[in-house]
Amino acid sequence: MAEVGTSGGRKVAVVGAALSDCGRLDDATPYGLHAQAARRALADAGLDPRQVNGFGSAGLGTLAPVEVAEYLGLRPTWVDSTAVGGSTWEVMAAHAADAIAAGHADAVLLVYGSTARADIRAGRRTGDLSFGARGPLQFEVPYGHTLIAKYAMAARRHMVEHGTTIEQLAQVAVQARANAALNPEAMFRTPLTVDEVLAGPMIADPFTKLHCCLRSDGGAAVLLAAEEYVRDCRTAPVWVLGTGEHVSHAAMSQWPDFTVSPAAVSGRLAFERAGVRPEEMDFAELYDAFTYMTLVTLEDLGFCAKGEGGAFVERGRLRVAGGELPVNTDGGGLSCQHPGMRGLFLLVEAVRQLRGEAGERQVRGRDGQIARLGVASGTGGWFCSSGTVVLGR
Repeated sequence: MAEVGTSGGRKVAVVGAALSDCGRLDDATPYGLHAQAARRALADAGLDPRQVNGFGSAGLGTLAPVEVAEYLGLRPTWVDSTAVGGSTWEVMAAHAADAIAAGHADAVLLVYGSTARADIRAGRRTGDLSFGARGPLQFEVPYGHTLIAKYAMAARRHMVEHGTTIEQLAQVAVQARANAALNPEAMFRTPLTVDEVLAGPMIADPFTKLHCCLRSDGGAAVLLAAEEYVRDCRTAPVWVLGTGEHVSHAAMSQWPDFTVSPAAVSGRLAFERAGVRPEEMDFAELYDAFTYMTLVTLEDLGFCAKGEGGAFVERGRLRVAGGELPVNTDGGGLSCQHPGMRGLFLLVEAVRQLRGEAGERQVRGRDGQIARLGVASGTGGWFCSSGTVVLGR
């Protein structure tokens, strides 16, 4: 493993990570969930809010980092409001790590909260998932080309080109549920079978309901800090070893290959900068709004060759219990929680695994000890963007 901080400047660690209450929260507000997650992350680190001089937020209004920082009583001198969909938080973590390494910030709090489920139940509009009919998207939106349809098209392309089967895609959902069964915080813990996934109502061919993520409320927060803060923290540091980011397309017509996601670039950069190889990872936390996302991201991060994702996910490889590469160890967006942009939840779970705080779902490394290396990779839009972060203890 490469020495921490080989890119120059100060070493950077995640020193606090926490979730707000999650699941069905009919009386919660997005601001309240931001605050709850932020307070818990700061308490987890044992740092005073006055030590935080960097802040990142997205997904809540036009002035998200300004409004949320004010609500939290923060007056940061470094801010980020990057918004690239589900990969926002891995990309923002990369920006924060660079800022800390360069001395532009000392402690950066990233926080997100959403009442996506409560808003739907109350009949409140929660955003236009067609992303409007502006710019290049104006040529797709009139034909009813929804977000899920774009993912479904990509999955079909992979099935045609590489022989991937619907049963293999269903295995992703089955194994995510098996991991969720070990997580008392997961929304759905009842075991699934491939037949149950296939028998569900069709949402967008080839995706039945259980190929798609759930909808929840919830928030998450992560606190990154310079190496000199670590000695004052309550918890063991989880070091940021390498990061990568990449954007691909907005219009489907501009996507060169439906079977290759931008994680192919962000992952390569992150592993190269960390000085490690994919096969050294003890686990992977991958954005999984749909089963196909997990499969193609595994390929593009280098865990298997292109076209071999279907075979790779068979035989329980993704399970915490007995799997060769535990993936989405909390149950993922398919079974644990998915309040919108889930990328920050990936980082929280990765930190918990590397600290040995995951309880029944704790991953063990090759030496039988708690996991030493992990990767979190978020995907935004319809494979429009990707951010990958390699972490180690």
